[in-house]
Amino acid sequence: MAALLPGDHIGSVENGKEAAISINAARFNRNLLIFLIACEIFLVIIDATINYSRWIDISAIRRLSNIAREDGVGTWFMSTQTLLAGLTLLLIFLVQRGRGVRRRVLAGWLLLAGFFIWMAVDDASQIHERLGSTFKAAVEASGDGPATGLGRVLDVFPSYPWQLILMPVFALAGLFLLNFLWDQLDDNRARVKLIAALGCFAVAVGLDFIEGLEPENSFNLYAIIKGSTALSGDFVDHFSKSLEETLEMLGMTIFLSIFFLYLSRAGRFLVEFTGVTRPTGNG
Repeated sequence: MAALLPGDHIGSVENGKEAAISINAARFNRNLLIFLIACEIFLVIIDATINYSRWIDISAIRRLSNIAREDGVGTWFMSTQTLLAGLTLLLIFLVQRGRGVRRRVLAGWLLLAGFFIWMAVDDASQIHERLGSTFKAAVEASGDGPATGLGRVLDVFPSYPWQLILMPVFALAGLFLLNFLWDQLDDNRARVKLIAALGCFAVAVGLDFIEGLEPENSFNLYAIIKGSTALSGDFVDHFSKSLEETLEMLGMTIFLSIFFLYLSRAGRFLVEFTGVTRPTGNG
């Protein structure tokens, strides 16, 4: 049997007795934020130096440090953060279920847990990009030209195909998350953090939308910057993507902090392991 208690010490298991693991929630949350934000700053720095500025001219190392690549360490960091957020939400669901919370609230926590775990898988395997490519290929293979049906919609939509099919899903998920957590969070500081996290993702999605626009599109901010400043196109393209990825990582860090502090409000909860033989001797 294991117990989590408010405090600041770690116990031990001896002869089948309880082990008390005590966590100072405020201190842990502060250290977690410092560590994760420091990691994000580090990822931005190695991307700008090792990758973009070619401090190391080994392509494999540069790809690894490229924050804009899906096979770099930045993507691993983001997907790990997202998975931790999803697992924290799953733990909240289990604790709330043990407390007999209403089914509607339980369903909300479970839906959020599933959504964040799915996003972790998506980050690691590029599901949304591949769905967009599959949708575009299917429309083109069907012979549905730009004058009719889905072909017309795809032709009119100015940015990446994945946004056309998944943006409504993400928008609904964001609205649900905002409405549900706003009710569950009972202090203004947590609600401000919620708005900040959603804001990070909203701006990141907006930047991704701009990235997918054709250069001649009047709303292509990046094309405007390239045409009106001395910045190179490569610089603008790369660091706009770096900004987008950094905002997503920061937003997920804030979400993880929100979920951990909510979980810590449970105070003490027990996890009992059954189905195993416990030691009975004194040695």
